[in-house]
Amino acid sequence: MNDRIISDIAEFIFAADQPKHADIIFLPGGSDPLPPEYAAKLYKEGYAPLLLPSGGVSVKRGKWPGVQRKADIYSGDYHNDCEFYTDVLTINGVPRSAIIPENQSGHTRDNAFLSRSVVDERGLEIKTAIIVCKSFHARRCLMLYQLAFPETELIVCPVDVYDITKDNWHTTKLGTERVLGELARCGNQFVGDVMQYLKLLNS
Repeated sequence: MNDRIISDIAEFIFAADQPKHADIIFLPGGSDPLPPEYAAKLYKEGYAPLLLPSGGVSVKRGKWPGVQRKADIYSGDYHNDCEFYTDVLTINGVPRSAIIPENQSGHTRDNAFLSRSVVDERGLEIKTAIIVCKSFHARRCLMLYQLAFPETELIVCPVDVYDITKDNWHTTKLGTERVLGELARCGNQFVGDVMQYLKLLNS
């Protein structure tokens, strides 16, 4: 794979922005504590007053996989992503009153659209939001949350996990599989959405 292809894929997949003040922090779920730890840091630095961790049990696995890192610190009896992320947030200084949970999602699309349902049920107006997610998951998260929140300015603040980064993803089997898998999903999972979006733009 030549350098142009590697760099073009990296620029697309590893979407990232500088943090800025927002109305809420969205957290598409997972089993690694680094994203919620970073979200807690942003909260304590005053970037947003609310956090919405989203995630039930993956539809692929059918069960919660267990804590991927720092299980000595995060040792609760977790049954889903949301429970785990909520515990990480509270252990890192976020009050429960600032956390809005969503625990039914089975995949990233659910994370986005069920988060929208929760926000609407609470009557919240979200003008600006931060998404904290895995770095190789950033583009797909941005696309799906933007579809769910078309009127909202989204700021993506990703975290590197599994030692996969924008610079080294192509050097390992795991990194290559994860990133190229995301590249494929950013195409095949959005065909209907993009066609509908283009139709609206051209109407």
